[in-house]
Amino acid sequence: MIRKLFMPCLAAAAGLIVLAPWLINGAPVESTMGFVQKIFYFHVPSWMVMFLAAFVCGIASAVYLFSGRPGADRLASAAAEVVAVFGLIGLVTGPLWGRKAWGVWWQWDARLTLSLVVWLMFVGYLLLRRYGGSGANKLAAVLAMFATLNMPFVYWSVNVWRTVHPSTAVVTTLGPGMRTTFWWCAIGFITLGTLILAVRTRLETDQARLDDLYLKLED
Repeated sequence: MIRKLFMPCLAAAAGLIVLAPWLINGAPVESTMGFVQKIFYFHVPSWMVMFLAAFVCGIASAVYLFSGRPGADRLASAAAEVVAVFGLIGLVTGPLWGRKAWGVWWQWDARLTLSLVVWLMFVGYLLLRRYGGSGANKLAAVLAMFATLNMPFVYWSVNVWRTVHPSTAVVTTLGPGMRTTFWWCAIGFITLGTLILAVRTRLETDQARLDDLYLKLED
């Protein structure tokens, strides 16, 4: 199924992302921040993919921890990699935008700090799986579940605490031209993230099969 859908989905993702710069260039310029606000069309979709992948990782980790299904563990590992990649995109584009909007590269407010901490948790998850030794997968699963439970706090932090970061309602306030461009970019990022997740999960499955073959040969 993955092989059959891969090329059509890849073509769709490529089309969405390739056309995105033209839409972004044609979108209205925000009156307060000016042209730099257009980073928004990459920054927010990257975080959307990170959030979705984080929940996939957390749920899959819980399934693996309580049922012992290897497939769930492989899915969790692949999802954590997606979190790390798209989270890094968000952490890079955010300060680029913030430098112009706030006058500083970084503010230690609730949203930014929590985002960095949660991203580091998922990076720690990957490091623990890679270098933790025997039994590390279950310890990593616990860490992934804990990190995922913190994701709602990242989302709602701007509505609960005073922060320089825009609130969660900013998307609903976009004008028609901005809203169309934003959702175009969001769908493109989500499609790309889903493809990467599917491919990495398949690679994890193939790697597990290859490891089993090596073990059988050694026996």
